[in-house]
Amino acid sequence: MAWMRNQTLISHFVLLGLFTHTPLHLFLFSIIMVMFLVALSGNGLMILLIKMDSRLHSPMYFFLSWLSLMDLMLISTIVPQMAADFLLGQGSISFTGCGLQILFFLTLLGDECFLLAFMAYDHYVAISSPLRYSVVMSRHVCWLMVRGSWLFGLIDGLIQAVFTLHFPYCGSQEIDHFFREVPAVLKVACADISVYETMIYVCCVLMLLLPFSVISASYLRILVLLCMRSAQGWQKAFATCSSHMAVVSFFYGAAMITYMRPQTYHSSKQDKVGSAFYTMITPMLNPLIYSLRNKEVAGALRKLLGRCPCGGGRGSLLQVPADEGSLIRVNQISL
Repeated sequence: MAWMRNQTLISHFVLLGLFTHTPLHLFLFSIIMVMFLVALSGNGLMILLIKMDSRLHSPMYFFLSWLSLMDLMLISTIVPQMAADFLLGQGSISFTGCGLQILFFLTLLGDECFLLAFMAYDHYVAISSPLRYSVVMSRHVCWLMVRGSWLFGLIDGLIQAVFTLHFPYCGSQEIDHFFREVPAVLKVACADISVYETMIYVCCVLMLLLPFSVISASYLRILVLLCMRSAQGWQKAFATCSSHMAVVSFFYGAAMITYMRPQTYHSSKQDKVGSAFYTMITPMLNPLIYSLRNKEVAGALRKLLGRCPCGGGRGSLLQVPADEGSLIRVNQISL
């Protein structure tokens, strides 16, 4: 709850939403609902396959299962409420409910930022030090990485949620957005938020720029290593790394545009488009990109469907030739 300058108690905010009831917006709303269902089924299927197939009990798929869980929770935090607001024609939410959605959303966003960086590091270790992979990426280390991701995300979510709710809010109660995102909420604050903007910028350097730098350096190093070994290996690795980097760039790029720009440079339309990338599009693309051309996931799916026996050996997502006729395959530990 917050007090306006005229001492009127604000008990809720009103979201203006992403769409109006026009034919074009109804069509776009239908597309988003299809994307939501694809994200739910894709991420849910990835978790199920990794859980049921013993061949996928390895560090790479361990991280991938957590990424799928985070994406599942992230899109479920945003889209169902947005759909309900649109269909019912109302976007009212209590002040406490607004704070809880900010907490959940930023926690999951921070979790995913760090987990993607750890996944890129896992790729790098698998390629650069295959003989030491099982030692470097041990069960204990993998769990530390996942727990660290959740811890850093939770700290970031708590800090931003508490500080956002600390400000007094006055004027219009309307928020021109489709969910309760911090920059959109702060537009109706009636206090000097310059210090808070500085704090958000520092948090984003730690939560966005640092993990993105780790990811970029890891994939660049992978490409350099494989380029030195064989042209065929470089081509296969480039195809895999480029698809991963495309989704990562969508996720981090949109988040940086939203959270690292000064408040005066924000526009509602740009914020909505940017937010759609990391709340809807990347959760839908991640299970497709990370399982695309992955024979082990395809084999696990065939096994689940009972169409054919699942064969083949164990290995990481990046399978690239060490030389003519051989593959770098990592003996991964079970988790």
